[in-house]
Amino acid sequence: MANVVSEGATARRARTSRLSRVELVLARLSAAPPDPDRTHRVLEQALVFTGATFAALYTPDGTGTTLCLSDAVGVPRTLYALRDTYPVTGPSPPAGARRTGRPVWLGPEEIAAGPDSRRMAAGDVFLAALPLSGEAGGCLLAVTERPGGFDDEDRACLELVARAVACPAPARVPQGGEPPPGGFSLAMDTGRVDVGDDILDLFGIGRADFDGKVETLLALTVPDDLPSLMSVVEADHMSIGERELEFRVLRPAGPPRWLRLRGRLLPGGEGRPARLVGTVADASALRPGVTDVARVQRLAAALATAGTVRDVSQAVVAALRRPLRADRIALAELENDRLVVTVLDPPEPESWPELWRLEWRTEWPDAPVRAMPTLAAALREGRASIWPAGTALEPALAEVGPGGLAVLPLPAGGRMAGVCLIGWDAPHDFGPDERALLTASAGLAGQALMRAHAFDAEHELVGTLQRTLLPRRLPKLPGAEAVARYLPATAGLEVGGDWYDVIPLPDHHVALVIGDVQGHSAGAATLMGQMRTALRAYAAEGHPPDVVVSHANRLLLDMETDLFATCAYVDVDMEAGTAWCVRAGHLPPVLRHPDGGTEIVSAEGGPPLGVQGEADYPMTPLRLQSGTVLALATDGLVESPDADIDVGIDRLARGLAGADPGHLGLVADALLTGARRDDDIALLLMRYDGLAVRPLRESWTVWRVPEAVRHARRFTRRTLNSWNVTEEADAALLVVSELVTNALVHTEGQIRLDLTLVNHRLRIAVADASPRTPVKPTSIGWEATGGRGILLVEALSAAWGTLPVGGGKQVWCELPLHG
Repeated sequence: MANVVSEGATARRARTSRLSRVELVLARLSAAPPDPDRTHRVLEQALVFTGATFAALYTPDGTGTTLCLSDAVGVPRTLYALRDTYPVTGPSPPAGARRTGRPVWLGPEEIAAGPDSRRMAAGDVFLAALPLSGEAGGCLLAVTERPGGFDDEDRACLELVARAVACPAPARVPQGGEPPPGGFSLAMDTGRVDVGDDILDLFGIGRADFDGKVETLLALTVPDDLPSLMSVVEADHMSIGERELEFRVLRPAGPPRWLRLRGRLLPGGEGRPARLVGTVADASALRPGVTDVARVQRLAAALATAGTVRDVSQAVVAALRRPLRADRIALAELENDRLVVTVLDPPEPESWPELWRLEWRTEWPDAPVRAMPTLAAALREGRASIWPAGTALEPALAEVGPGGLAVLPLPAGGRMAGVCLIGWDAPHDFGPDERALLTASAGLAGQALMRAHAFDAEHELVGTLQRTLLPRRLPKLPGAEAVARYLPATAGLEVGGDWYDVIPLPDHHVALVIGDVQGHSAGAATLMGQMRTALRAYAAEGHPPDVVVSHANRLLLDMETDLFATCAYVDVDMEAGTAWCVRAGHLPPVLRHPDGGTEIVSAEGGPPLGVQGEADYPMTPLRLQSGTVLALATDGLVESPDADIDVGIDRLARGLAGADPGHLGLVADALLTGARRDDDIALLLMRYDGLAVRPLRESWTVWRVPEAVRHARRFTRRTLNSWNVTEEADAALLVVSELVTNALVHTEGQIRLDLTLVNHRLRIAVADASPRTPVKPTSIGWEATGGRGILLVEALSAAWGTLPVGGGKQVWCELPLHG
C-alpha cells in the first residue's frame, strides 16, 4: 500500500510540475514586450508539452461566417487533410467547438467517419478542437499520433494554451509606409518589396541603390541557398502559415553572412494582392540556446518530409546535436532484441565504443540490447532517462557519454520503435528546458520512425532477397581493404539484378567483380545469383580474367534467357601491385591515386554477357601504387535522365578525389550521398596498400624422365639453401618426393613444382593436368606397395589441399618454419 501511495504522489507531483512549467512559460510570453510572433510562440508550447505534431489557430474572417487559418506550427497541415477555412455553420471540429463553447476530442474512429478521412495519412490520429474566449471567438486545433491520444495532462495543458492564445482581429495587410524595424512586406503579384534600412544594411545595400524589387535582394544571396529561398518567396509554393529558414548573403569582404527569415503569407482580397510579411535578422546574433522551441517546429517539419528510416535519423541528429552541444548522438531501430544502428554522428569509428563501431557489412552494423542491461531497462520503462557524469554504467554506454548520457526511447504505435543516445564528454548539467526539448523530440521522432518504417517495409522484402544473393561480409585481404554498398531502388516492389563480389585467389591474387542484370524482377535477381556463382567458380578454377568472363558469357547464352548482364572483372596481383581488367558492357573502373588525382580507366570492353556467342573480351593492364583506391560501380550511381552517363562518371571521380581513403567506409557513404534511388546501386571500393612482406617464389617444370623426382629434390634443396631454410629441409624434401611421384604416376601432361616462402611458412605445390583429386586411403595393409604418400604429406604439414587450375589441379601443403 505504501508503494501505491508513493506512486500516486509521484504522479501528482509530476503532473503539477508539468502544468506549472506550462503556466510559467506562458506567463513569460504574456509579460514579454509586444511581439508580432507572440501567438506563434504560444502555439509552439502545444508541441513541446503535449506531444502534439500540429497545432493551429483558426479565427473568424471579416464577415464572421468562416473560420480562417491564422497561424500554425508543426508538420504540414496537409498531412492530416486540414483545410485553410471552415464554415462556421459546418460540421467541422473547429466550427463545432466554436458553436458549443466546449472542447471537441476525436479519436481515430470519429475521424474516420468524417468527410476528410480519405485524404488523411494512414495511422492512428487524435484531434482536439478547443474554443477560444473573447468577442471575436476562434478555435485552437491540435493533432497527435501518440498512442492513446491526449491524456488528462495533455488536455489540461491545451486548455492553458487556448486561454493564452490572443484572438486577433482579421489581418489587415499594410498598405505602403515604412515597415517596422527588421520587417518587410512583399507583394506576390508584382515582386515589389517594402523593407527597412536595417534589412538593407544586412544585405549590404544602401537605400539610394535599392530599386524596390525582390530580385535585387535575391541576387545578393549565395547561389546554393537560392532554391530554398525561392520556395518561400514564390506564391505557388506557399500556403497560409509561417515559414522560417536561414540563408547566406554575399559580402564585399569576408565570409557570407547568415540571415534568418521568418515570413507569413497573407491572402489578398477586395482588390488587394496577397503579401508575404515577416522579418529578416542576423542569424549569428540570435541566441542559439536549447530553449528555442522553434527547433521543435523545424524538427517536426523535417520529419514530415523524411521518407526513409535513415532520413528520419539524420533529421533528428541535425535538430539535436548542435543545440544540445552534444559530442555524439546515435539513432537505432529496435528489431526484436537487436538495435540496428541507422546513424552514428560523428561517423568516425574511433569516436565510439567497440560495440557501436562500424563493422562495415553491406550497409550498417547491429548490436544486441542484452549487451547493455541499463539500456534494455530504459526501453522497457519507455521514459527518457538521463544519467549525469560519474554514473556507473556498462562500458558500452559509459563511453558514449562520460560527461552525461541521455537515452530517449522512441515510442510509436504502442511499442518502442527505436532509441536515441546523446552523449557528452565534459560534465553536462541537464536543465528543465533541455529535458522538455528531449521529450518533445522523442515523441516526434518515434512517430516519424514508425511512418518511415512502414515506407521501408515494402522495400525490405526487396533488400532481403537481394542481400541473400550478395556476400554478407567481404573477406579480409592481404595488403588491401575492400568495402561495398548496395542500395535497392525505392520505386515499387522491384527486385534488381546488381551484384558485387570479392574473390580471394591463390598466390595472393584477388578478383573484384561487379555487375548488373537487365531489368527489375525476380528473374533478374535469380539470374544475378547464378552469374555471381558462375564467375566465382570460373575464377576459382584458375582461369585468366578474359577466360572467366568468356565462360560466363557462354553460360548465359546456354540458359536461353531473354535477359543480358553487364560485368566488370578485375584480377589484382597483391604482390606485384598490378591488375588486369575485363569489361563486358559495364562502366570502366575509376582509380584514385595516392596524390589525390583520379583516372577513369580507358579499358577496351566487350559486349554484355548473353548477347554474342563468340565475343572477344580484351584485358587492360592496371598499375596500382600503395594507397591507390579502385572503384567499381553500377550505372544506378552515375546515370540520370537529365545528364549523360559520362557526366555521372566524372562526378564519381571528383567525389573520389575529395575523399579521405583512410576511412574507406566513409568514402563509400559520401559517394552515395544524394544518389538517385530510381535504380539499384552497387558500389565496390578497394584500397591497395601492398603486402608488408613480399613472398619468395621459385618454380620448376618437372620433366617426365626416370630421374624426375631426383631433379625435383635437387631443385628444392638448392632453393631452400638460398632461403636459409635448413631445419625443415628434410621434411620438405620428403613432401616434394611424394607429391611429384603421385603426379608422375597418376597423371599425364606437364607437371610444375612451386615453392613459396612467406611469414615463416613454406608452401609446396605441385600442379598437373588431371582434374582428379587425390584420395586419402582409409586403411593400408602391410603388404601394400603404395598409397602412403598423401598420409605422409598430411602428417608432415600443417595444412594441405587441392585447387582447380586451368582444367587440372594443384596439390599443395604448408610447413611451418621455426626460428
